[in-house]
Amino acid sequence: MNLQILFASLLTLTMFTAGYAQTFDQAKLDRYFDRLAEKNKAMGTLVISKDGKVLYSRSIGYGRISENDKQPLTAASKYRIASITKMYTAVMILQLVEEKKLKLTDHLDKFFPQIPNAGKITIAQMLAHRSGIHDALQDRKLRSAPKTVPITKEELVSIISKGAPDFEPGTRHSYSNSGYALLGLIIEKLSGQSYGENLQERISSKIGLHDTYVATGNIDVKKNESLTYRYSGGWKQTPETHPSNLFGGGAIISTPNDMARFIHALFELQLISREHLELMKTMRDGDGSGMEPFLFAGRTFYGHTGGADNYGAWLAYMPEEKLALAYTSNAKVYPVGNIMKSVMDIYYNKPFDIPAFEPVAISTEVLDQYTGVYATTGAPVKFTITRNGTTLYIQPPGESAAPLEATAQDKFKIEGTNGVTFEFNAAKKQMIMKRLGVERIFTKEN
Repeated sequence: MNLQILFASLLTLTMFTAGYAQTFDQAKLDRYFDRLAEKNKAMGTLVISKDGKVLYSRSIGYGRISENDKQPLTAASKYRIASITKMYTAVMILQLVEEKKLKLTDHLDKFFPQIPNAGKITIAQMLAHRSGIHDALQDRKLRSAPKTVPITKEELVSIISKGAPDFEPGTRHSYSNSGYALLGLIIEKLSGQSYGENLQERISSKIGLHDTYVATGNIDVKKNESLTYRYSGGWKQTPETHPSNLFGGGAIISTPNDMARFIHALFELQLISREHLELMKTMRDGDGSGMEPFLFAGRTFYGHTGGADNYGAWLAYMPEEKLALAYTSNAKVYPVGNIMKSVMDIYYNKPFDIPAFEPVAISTEVLDQYTGVYATTGAPVKFTITRNGTTLYIQPPGESAAPLEATAQDKFKIEGTNGVTFEFNAAKKQMIMKRLGVERIFTKEN
């Protein structure tokens, strides 16, 4: 009897495993991306691969939009992958450790003694965002020029050195683009080659990546690089952060296909040892060393996310199934995290209804009650609310207006932001802004 049960269980498991790839509903995933494109909720490219082989690839939207032409995105389109660059930087640092050119216990003052606390900060702490290095590259108060302007490596180090430590090294966790920019410079110092040359020799040429390299200037459409857009009643190109401001923390260009190959090769130990892969995967305070955990459909994935301006990327890998998920976007509208969760729900045949993305209809008479200039006593910031047709727009000082999407007659959101909502009370002439659980009340000026 026990043998019969065992045989039946094994047969069921075999049938499930053998037929699994055929149960993946690619048509439903196509319909989901069709809907995203139809409703102007995203532009980008998705790749799903298993055992290093592509199972699914889909591109929607355009890499270049002009008055006379629209260039559709394809699997060959290249994207800036922002902070996913940190995974590549971490791998190259660990390769140098394996070559005995660097120790994880080495202190930062060996390379950049001008950085505050450099004598206490270790390479391991920088990899794990536990260095306390202030994220000066993102601090407008420490910069004399906007991020659209190129800076030299000397200027980059100078900006970082102006930042006071956020905490004593090793005592806490705080994400630091500045720390990874310095790690990129350490790679150059130890190798005698540029960061880009290291990327080519240590990763791209080693595992056959043909479309992965470091950005050194503005987006180049002649190289099939995708321009970045926002949607505001139509697609509008956004200003570009110059890659010199990101460096080892976010300057790589790639394709989802190359990204999937990279993370598969990483977990197949083609780039670093198992010991150092485990170091990358070891999580503390929700972060590893150049790697983050994700939970999709009840399964744990490892990888990284990235975003700047209005482009974004997501790279995730599930070792047990050798499954890679790579997505790049040159226009974030619907939250990328929601798209990734939806993709995995469809992949694993979880219950999932394709969203209609139909906004709540509100009369222009009601919308006009919400327009005006709103101020608060808690901060010297004013928001201007205007109406164009049946859409409200919100404009912070010094920035362009962004459309608000209605979720109820008096509630709105800015799609693609991290949980920012607005609620209007016309009788009290108030606008309540909520973000990450924090509420602030603005009053309309007469």
